[in-house]
Amino acid sequence: MTFYNCACYYTNNIFLEEYKLHVQFIDEEQFRQEYEQKLRENGCDTNEKLDHVLQTILSEVSRRKNANKDLIRRKEIIKDLYKPCHPAIYTLKQQYLHPKFLEIWHVCKNPHVKLKDVMNLLSCEAANQVYSFPVFTEEFCEVFIQEIEHFEKSECPKGRPNTMNNYGVLLNELGFDEDFITPLREIYLRRITAILYPDWGGDCLDSHKAFVVTYKLGHDINLSYHYDNSEVTLNVALGKQFTGSELYFGDMKSNSGKVSTSEFTRYDHKLGVGLLHRGQHMHGASPLTSGERYNIIIWMRSSEIRNELCPMCNKRPTLVPCSGFGDGFTTGKMVELCATL
Repeated sequence: MTFYNCACYYTNNIFLEEYKLHVQFIDEEQFRQEYEQKLRENGCDTNEKLDHVLQTILSEVSRRKNANKDLIRRKEIIKDLYKPCHPAIYTLKQQYLHPKFLEIWHVCKNPHVKLKDVMNLLSCEAANQVYSFPVFTEEFCEVFIQEIEHFEKSECPKGRPNTMNNYGVLLNELGFDEDFITPLREIYLRRITAILYPDWGGDCLDSHKAFVVTYKLGHDINLSYHYDNSEVTLNVALGKQFTGSELYFGDMKSNSGKVSTSEFTRYDHKLGVGLLHRGQHMHGASPLTSGERYNIIIWMRSSEIRNELCPMCNKRPTLVPCSGFGDGFTTGKMVELCATL
């Protein structure tokens, strides 16, 4: 199966960190008409500052246009030069998975399983349809962080995890996709999401984007309020020791307006525990106050859902060729894959 990006990737959802604003950029005239007044009200009050914003946007647009070939180039360099610290962990084994996670998975494999049977095994957070459960053992989390730190210290090129996180690792570039993340999604996670999110493509999650995000003082310390480019997201805390940086959830994107901080539902990270939520569920991360935080994020996508409506531009997607899973769009429905559950 061939996957695609939507053309909106090159124009929409460009994040201006300084002004906590996502913008669309078709051309300078459109941009000035739509955003200049708002930017000036938010502190971009000189022509020099506005010119800097425009240069930042043009740089990001250029990065996106070259992202596909840059990704291929980085993967080739990493494959040739990088020597893994723990090569065994690049292939998923059941011993890496927490016994509680395997228990949930076994229950979900039952063709007659009911939602209530699964709910009895989960921690249901106060936010609607947000669930938490152990995913990895503490031993695996420790070894996995060692591998990530080993790679971070290498001289290999590294891509940004996404447009909002500046620090972390794209796991497909490092070589974790084929034998670790893909079987984790196809064999294990999709059994669970099929029960919990049937209306969000939970039974047909046929692609993903997986990455590690890192937070520490002097680097990224928080994450602005946003939604994910996914149907379902899994966020697993790997460690280390830190304070602050709790997640907070608001409303769904379609219902989201002005939300006061008192209306947020907050969640503290726990080692090895994953938080499962809908991609369109608005959320963010409060500032880290000490230490370092590592999390693995898996944006899981259903082409059957997103082929009808791109979650980023809210239009029927205009398909653009790319490598790998792209943003999870296809030219048709994945009927055979869905039928295997």
